Amino acid sequence: MIIGQRYKPELVQESFDAIVIGSGIGGLCAAALLSREGRKVLVLEHHYTAGGFTHTFERKGYEWDVGVHYIGAVHKEKGMLRRIFDDITDNNLKWAKTSDVYDRFIFNDEIYEFVAGKERFEEQMINYFPEEKTAIRTYLNVISEVGKSTNNFFAQRTMPPWLGWLLYPFMTRKFLRYSDRTTLEVLREITRNTKLIGVLTGNYGDYGMPPGHSSFAMHALLAGHYLDGANYPVGGASSIARTIEPIIQKTGGKILVRADVKEILTHNEKAVGVKMEDGYEITAPLVISNAGAWNTFSRLLPAPVASQVSIRNKVEQLNPSISHICLFIGIKETAASLGLEQTNLWIHPGYDHDANIRNYTADSSSPLPSVYISFPSVKDPDWDRRYPGRSTIQLISYAPYEWFAHWEEKPWRKRGNDYEALKEKFANRLLEHLYAHVPQVKGKIDYYELSTPLSTRHFCNFSTGEIYGLEHTPARFRQRWLAPRTPIKNLYLTGVDISTTGIAGALTSGVLTASAILKRNVIKDILSRTE
Repeated sequence: MIIGQRYKPELVQESFDAIVIGSGIGGLCAAALLSREGRKVLVLEHHYTAGGFTHTFERKGYEWDVGVHYIGAVHKEKGMLRRIFDDITDNNLKWAKTSDVYDRFIFNDEIYEFVAGKERFEEQMINYFPEEKTAIRTYLNVISEVGKSTNNFFAQRTMPPWLGWLLYPFMTRKFLRYSDRTTLEVLREITRNTKLIGVLTGNYGDYGMPPGHSSFAMHALLAGHYLDGANYPVGGASSIARTIEPIIQKTGGKILVRADVKEILTHNEKAVGVKMEDGYEITAPLVISNAGAWNTFSRLLPAPVASQVSIRNKVEQLNPSISHICLFIGIKETAASLGLEQTNLWIHPGYDHDANIRNYTADSSSPLPSVYISFPSVKDPDWDRRYPGRSTIQLISYAPYEWFAHWEEKPWRKRGNDYEALKEKFANRLLEHLYAHVPQVKGKIDYYELSTPLSTRHFCNFSTGEIYGLEHTPARFRQRWLAPRTPIKNLYLTGVDISTTGIAGALTSGVLTASAILKRNVIKDILSRTE
């Protein structure tokens, strides 16, 4: 389903209170919350449909999500995440809880499962590692501590600059105690059991960095997010943007697609609008960039302006997150007849995730460091109504952008035989994993298609095909400039770069940005509207 109108200059002749660049969930959330305040917001999206990594696409009678594979916490009706979604969709976004075993990890012949519910999770882990009872309980306590420290850490970034700087040491100390260290460093203090560490970090692909490089705070937030289980949007991932769009339209706002922004317009160190690729200029008193920090400061802002405020150099010192390949599979049978489950599979060649990635990066013929398998058509209770007699599967793995950079200047779907051969090679490697662990689908695949980092670059406008914004290293959380306000007056950031990765992190970023713009705690408004 395509969400948004196709951009034409005649659609933006009127005045707008704010322009949002990019329609990922952070941008849509900020736009919806400003619309709640009566603001008229224009959302401009590069892709042919809105939603960012929450969009879906159709091919050959099948539909696949591109980034929403499962979401935690939203089944809790009084939980904050659910109430934010309810507020920005007028309660029109519905969720389906997935099976209690939401993740299954496969290390050669050993299998481990993550079960919904903190107590059940603890019991299951102790069953696997009875000698590590104390370590497992310590781990869960630390996860909880990180969660408690998060609100203050991000809240100070929405405050007026003078107040945020004054309170910074007090509001960030607890969070930084965990974010300053890698996941591996913290876990090695809790346990020396390499298998337990490998299992607890087996879903590191959800934030894109192995334990030796990722910030423990990022790992802890992800782990805590799923402790009570997982959910999937009813009607598919595109339901998210589809149910937000009417909120933006109520005050005269618009979402325009195929709307390429060339430059953020500035005057006297103030953002005053945007220039489109066709040269048309749109002015507004507020500009919000959901295009990522790198795109904002290194591509969209004029170089003299970005250099003058000393941020361009800072952002270019940080690395983008990983890129990936994804195999989209369609089968002309129902999930029930195939015996497909809702449980995600994570397949690893060994327990040392850092070593797995090092080996693979050095030699692409080494085992894939991680293969994630998701069954979206089983998770969505509305699937059979929309696509009767069909089912879908997705397989994801890591793939360095450099392996595909040779074809980066070639147009989509016209990159030549060598590129297609490389894609087919990776597709077959992923299929080997699928047939090994879901053997009943062998010989039944009707259609498959592999996306590469160049696909992400083409559709999402990220220069190296990154999927999680900036890397979630310890150094990243020390960047105080990664905040909603920028040194350019009336220019704000939103998206995962000012928060954390994933749907929850992106959604939260929209709340942070709206709070900074409106100069109050928007969470209180949401709570009052969702009583």
